[in-house]
Amino acid sequence: MSEPDNNPAEIVEAAAADENQGERLDRFLTAAAPHLSRSRVKALVEAGRVSSGGRTITDPSYRVKQGESFHLSVPQAAPADPEPEAIPLTVIYEDNDLIVIDKPAGMVVHPAPGNAGGTLVNALLAHCGDSLSGIGGVRRPGIVHRIDKDTSGLVVAAKNDATHNGLAAQFKAHSIVRAYAALVWGVPRPGKGEIEGNIGRSQRDRKKMTVRRQGGKEALTRYAVEKRFDGAAALVECRLATGRTHQIRVHMAHLGHPLIGDPVYGGGLTAARRKSLPGDVLEVLRNFERQALHARLLGFTHPGSGEALKFESDIPNDINYLITILEKIQNN
Repeated sequence: MSEPDNNPAEIVEAAAADENQGERLDRFLTAAAPHLSRSRVKALVEAGRVSSGGRTITDPSYRVKQGESFHLSVPQAAPADPEPEAIPLTVIYEDNDLIVIDKPAGMVVHPAPGNAGGTLVNALLAHCGDSLSGIGGVRRPGIVHRIDKDTSGLVVAAKNDATHNGLAAQFKAHSIVRAYAALVWGVPRPGKGEIEGNIGRSQRDRKKMTVRRQGGKEALTRYAVEKRFDGAAALVECRLATGRTHQIRVHMAHLGHPLIGDPVYGGGLTAARRKSLPGDVLEVLRNFERQALHARLLGFTHPGSGEALKFESDIPNDINYLITILEKIQNN
């Protein structure tokens, strides 16, 4: 006697109407199952999970005929490769479709060689558990944007395909609001402006990104100086119009004002900077071991409800302490 199936596939039945005549099969089935992305439906078709009239159809571009009925079998999401880890998280918002986290500095977002565990993904797998219905057929959180390991602040992750697809479309359209607090060397002039410049991989150092005259991807950062610390440093708000790797770090360095503490893009203590700062300020800066960058504002439209959501995160203690120390420069 066979064991009962305690984890059955989801079955989607769809019949083509007059207006569906000639429509691509993957597009037709995506409309019938809006909780699945089109890429997911396409993969299911190619995997032989769609049948009509007793025959299996494996061509996503198959043209639907009026009156045809289709049977789509959607397997339950497979377990994710990363192991769930019970890592404490600061949850700003959570519902059945998505979760917003205030990520601490030092936490990697995705598992990678050298960082297989202890990541945000590992933590979300444990925290969300069965509320993850799967992204692309795998029971994992769908992170459509990421922030660097040593950058703190807000990250949104999707729990299902439909939400992941909706958030990804907003990121692609540059309609998501993202603002960062950055401490930079020097004071940018003018105090408010835009930094444009394609960003691509550096040809001299493949681990770095750089502003490219040719190639790369279009990038735009809007900045505004919020506080000046004599002429030595400034607190700047940076808003991303695009989302390229290391964008704020690269653009501010290109402007001549790298982020304080940035070990990659020139934010360290040079001889000139050491000479211009008091000893107690130098000591704090010497012990500040990350780029002074915090993702403090995140706004988007909820893909399910259509509600406009906005979340804010306070500047963390380490950057706040650095601001307090830098304020001493003005008082000397």
